[in-house]
Parts: sequence; structure tokens; C-alpha cells
Amino acid sequence: MNVFAVSFLDPWRLVLLIGALALVGVYVAIQQRRRAYAMRFTNLELLASVAPKRPGWRRHAAAAVYVVALSALVLAFARPTWETQVPRERATVMLAIDTSLSMEATDVSPSRVKAAQAAAVSFLDNVPESVNVGLVTFNAAASLRVPPTTDREAVRQAIGNVELGERTAIGEAIFTSLDALATVPPAEDGSPVPAAVVVMSDGTTTSGRPDGEAVAAAAEQGVPVSTIAFGTDEGYIVVPGERGIVPVPVDRRALDAIASNTGGKFYEATTEGELRDVYATIGSSVGYETEDVEVTAWFVGGALIALFVAGGLSLAWFSRLP
Repeated sequence: MNVFAVSFLDPWRLVLLIGALALVGVYVAIQQRRRAYAMRFTNLELLASVAPKRPGWRRHAAAAVYVVALSALVLAFARPTWETQVPRERATVMLAIDTSLSMEATDVSPSRVKAAQAAAVSFLDNVPESVNVGLVTFNAAASLRVPPTTDREAVRQAIGNVELGERTAIGEAIFTSLDALATVPPAEDGSPVPAAVVVMSDGTTTSGRPDGEAVAAAAEQGVPVSTIAFGTDEGYIVVPGERGIVPVPVDRRALDAIASNTGGKFYEATTEGELRDVYATIGSSVGYETEDVEVTAWFVGGALIALFVAGGLSLAWFSRLP
């Protein structure tokens, strides 16, 4: 329902406006009845000589303001909303964490995946609160776990609940991150979202689209992909059954190539200072989203003002409340 560009969350409550209209009808009827009575039984010439000053329009002003106050209260009860342009920081960082089985290797203490989780949480603790952060996890496929948001707790919980699986899809992780970035509202001038992707992995794509395709897409969109390598050349995991011990050396070359070809940075360490470089270079840009903002307080405030005005006028003119 829309009335004068105002929408209502509970429009059925507007039926109470009938009560305000009924009061107006009763008031008009009473005034007409009084007028008819006065015309019939009063000597108007004599009345004019002893009481030359009549209230005139002032008799009705206080009552009119009172009805306006009641109507405003009814509108407030219906919970009005107004379409508002809400500013939103557009700067966004997508974290992509490798959850392949090779991340179980303990050549990085306590394990590669635990180290990646700790680095991601450290990033959340240091990135400015206004910057949006999203989370993607990937093994055989990539999943958007948390869309870009300033809700740090939601991202932190998702980081702590990752589950490992077979294979590694770094290319898919980058594509999924780019898709998430596309949901951030554009600036008024249509400028691209200031953004970055951080891939935390041990490095070799074995599933999904190849790294090259994802790198080309990121470069075309102007999104730098920084990579952090977790692991050593001596890393291994133990697979139950015939496979036994399986070497899982870190692929620094693949991760370095992703960063170099997208304008990002390649890291082997995970210090806070290095992570801070990732978001320090993306800058800030504010976009706007249209949201229905509840403005009940405005109508309640207007109603209170009208009640005070009605009471003041009635006291000033007639020494009584309406």
C-alpha cells in the first residue's frame, strides 16, 4: 500500500482512520445542530449587541488540530516506511580459504588449514570496520559462505566452521569471489567497486576452471588477487588405505602467478602487517542502496506536536482543554 509515497508495514491498521473521520462527522453535525438551535430560539440582534466578539474560526481550530493529531497517531500505528537512499561503503575484500584435504598437512603449525583460519581471523580483527568482508571456501567446488558484509561475527563463525574435502578449485574460488563483488552497489558515477580477493591455499588447481581463466576475469574487472601460500616442499598427509602417506608440496609458482597477473601480492608469511597491505591499497568508495526505512517516530512526533498545539490553543482561547 502506498499513500503519498509512504508505505506501511501494517496497512490494515489504517482502518482506524474511519474513527477519526467519524469524529469529524459527529463534530460537524453537532455544530450544525447548535447553529439551528441558535437561529430558532435566540434573538440574534440582542446577542450581537451584548457579545459582539465571537470566536468564529477559532472555535474549530483546536478541534481540527486535535483530529490531525489522532490521524497522525493512526498512521504511526500502521508503521509507515519511506524509501531512503542509504549510504554503504563499497570497499570489499573477499577471503577465499582452501579446504582441500592437503590443507590437513602439519608442516605449518598446527596445520595448514588452522594457520589459514588464524590468518583470516587476524585479518578481520585489523581491517577497518567500514570495509565489507566476504568469505568463500573451496575444495572440489567453491561456495560463497558469507556475502560481503560488515558483520565480522558472521564471517568469523563461518571461518571456524570450515570442512575439508577432496580436490582444489582455485579458479572457481576466484570466479565465485568476483560474482560476490558484483552484488556490491555501484557508485553514482558507475565507477567499479574498490575491491580485492585474498586466496589462502597451498596451491595446485585440480578441479573446475583453470587458474588462467579466473586470472583473466579478475584482471578485466580490475580486481587484484593476492595469494598467501601455506605449506612447505616437505608437506604430506596420511590417507587411510593403500595410498598411505601422500606428499603435498606447496605450489608457490601457481600462487605467485595468480597474484602477479592480477596486480595482487604473493605472500608466504601471514603477518598482520602483510595482510594489512591487502586492504590498505583498495581505498574507499561509498555507494547507495534504496531501503524502506521505518519512520514511525516521525508520525508520533508530529502527533505529539499537534496535541500540544491543540491543547495550547484551547487553553488560550477558551480556558479549557479540547
